[in-house]
Amino acid sequence: MAAARCWESADEAYNRYHDEEWGRPVTDERGLYERLCLEGFQSGLSWLTILRKRESFRAAFAGFDPERVAEFNEADVERLLADAGIVRHRGKIEAAIANARATLALREERPLPELVWA
Repeated sequence: MAAARCWESADEAYNRYHDEEWGRPVTDERGLYERLCLEGFQSGLSWLTILRKRESFRAAFAGFDPERVAEFNEADVERLLADAGIVRHRGKIEAAIANARATLALREERPLPELVWA
């Protein structure tokens, strides 16, 4: 018997997301940072648009490793603005970099997972 879905989609990526991720807690720093970034990029767009670009986002943002993204500079912003595989919005790109830096800063007092799940 197949699992019941809250919604059905012709897009396999959407179904896989529902079956494997939706409604399941994310408790690790990298996973939370990725979700925060993707939600930010999704603003004003369909979640399916983001799911279809997710692997490109992961490649462009160093696997959403906060330590690596925190080191991004203006050359990286320009590189990302030229990457057709992701949503090319300067404000959203700069926010993802700023959030990586904030994630690292949080480690000193209250790490991101602890803050989110408090």
